[in-house]
Amino acid sequence: MKRREFITLLGVATIAGPGAAIAQSPKTYRIGLLSALAPPSDSSPFVAPLIRGLEKLGYMPGRNVVFERRGAEGKVDRLPRLAEELVGSKVDVTVVTGFPAALALRQVSGVPAVAFAAGDPVATGLVQSLARPGGNMTGVSDVPTELTAKRLELLKDLVPNLRRVAMLWNASDLGMTLRYQASEAAAKVMGIAVQPLGVREPDDFEQAFAAMTREKPDAILMVADSLTTLNRKHVFDFAMANRLPAIYEFDFLVRDGGLMSYSVDLDEAMGRVAALVDRILKGAKPADLPLEQPTHFKFALNLKTAKALGLLVPPPLLARADEVIE
Repeated sequence: MKRREFITLLGVATIAGPGAAIAQSPKTYRIGLLSALAPPSDSSPFVAPLIRGLEKLGYMPGRNVVFERRGAEGKVDRLPRLAEELVGSKVDVTVVTGFPAALALRQVSGVPAVAFAAGDPVATGLVQSLARPGGNMTGVSDVPTELTAKRLELLKDLVPNLRRVAMLWNASDLGMTLRYQASEAAAKVMGIAVQPLGVREPDDFEQAFAAMTREKPDAILMVADSLTTLNRKHVFDFAMANRLPAIYEFDFLVRDGGLMSYSVDLDEAMGRVAALVDRILKGAKPADLPLEQPTHFKFALNLKTAKALGLLVPPPLLARADEVIE
């Protein structure tokens, strides 16, 4: 090649090269993660399936996605400040779990949000309607009545003489209070008496345990939120010490030592959350995105816990389990 041709080509490459590289470099999206618990890690029960869902849509953490993580460590009064921090970090969209975190972000203007496990979004005022949310929030809604009926049915299959269920929930959380009320209504339809045990802070669990000691229920149903999840080990230990079967709202609680759960399939549900995030990143407004409902559910059973409780799991019930921990 002649020197003049080489210089010409080099000049073209110098002009075109950086421009071509810029054109090919992907946009980096900033996704906020807000929780009433610890700042969400990649391995947390909700974030891990969210990441899998995002990856299927082409969003790769570390390549074209950066997460801004905030967690209140169980102190919900910190959530408004953390929501403001996410605004300041210029996130493109935020994923929130739980009602208190969703409410904190709902009250911050200008931040598109996708909510999960936040209770009945219409009854709590997070959205105007499931079909037309309005505001800055959409998400995947709860189906508490249907889920509770199934949970109680599973308890009855395990404990045929089930007559009375203690329901443990965070009474200071509107979303979980409404979920408890839906659970209570479902129990009454099935002819099951409810022992209501609302807690508001960690010390209240001892009072709840004392009430169950005075009037022993046949089983426990725990409504999962930041408070009850943070104190789950105390519930596990009390249930074990008193030989009480208990059912929980998420399968990760069963892997952690709980007896059983009937819950939404987190991979499917968080995949839907990821799809809503994708639509927002592509220009859709949360106000125009109908809230979706989960369609896949999982029954998880911890056989080790069942044996420690002295429970014999009927073979038909065991055969129905989607996940068995031994």
